[in-house]
Amino acid sequence: MKIHIVEDEEATANRLSKMLQNIDDSIRITGITESIESTVNHLKLHGLPDLMMMDIHLSDGSSFDIFKKIDISCPVIFTTAYDQYAIRAFKVNSIDYLLKPMKRNELEDALAKFRKLNEKRPAIDYNQIASILQAPKELSYLNRMMVKVGQQIKSFGIEEVAYFYIDEKIVFVRLKNGDRYSIDFTLDQLEHQLNEKKFFRINRGFIIGFDSIDKLYTYSKSRIKVMLKPPCEVESISSTDRSPLFRDWLS
Repeated sequence: MKIHIVEDEEATANRLSKMLQNIDDSIRITGITESIESTVNHLKLHGLPDLMMMDIHLSDGSSFDIFKKIDISCPVIFTTAYDQYAIRAFKVNSIDYLLKPMKRNELEDALAKFRKLNEKRPAIDYNQIASILQAPKELSYLNRMMVKVGQQIKSFGIEEVAYFYIDEKIVFVRLKNGDRYSIDFTLDQLEHQLNEKKFFRINRGFIIGFDSIDKLYTYSKSRIKVMLKPPCEVESISSTDRSPLFRDWLS
């Protein structure tokens, strides 16, 4: 079986590749691409594999944009951090999915399912899947949070949040009034639950709100240094791969 992996996190892609080949040593990984553009170019040059493993969120946009640029008729297993609404969309369309972090037994089950589906060759409407995913997403934005401070419980609206960040491996939320609380969410979870028009993940350690931006400065390698309000004790600089998307988001 020839499998192509679309994943923008190198460590995750390498781990998935090893898992696949450990499950079945006859599997051949035909390529690993990390973006919409590189995936389209690879498929045009090398053709379609038997199966694609595809992350939904890529560094340059949604993987569903790939289907707008090239005809993909082979089965796809999506990897996602989406909530239950997205999962329902996959199930309705007989498309399998794996929630991150991926587990070996779930990957084995997904491969077995696609071997059966591949015999029947079902018609897949990826545009329909994309529309189903987008609709509930608008309804599922996080709008309130609750934190525990000692024996006290505090609740606040997302509109009160300035930014989220990691410090000493702990995820914190900073409110516009300057208060700071540790939270149980990971930034990966938050990224998929926040309104992308109001919040943007500039690097692995920061998700900033538009209202929290005080000043912007050019930085080395085309990056952007962000001065936040309220000020943060951790330096906030956009990563090289996120900087072009950050500029688009700002405009």
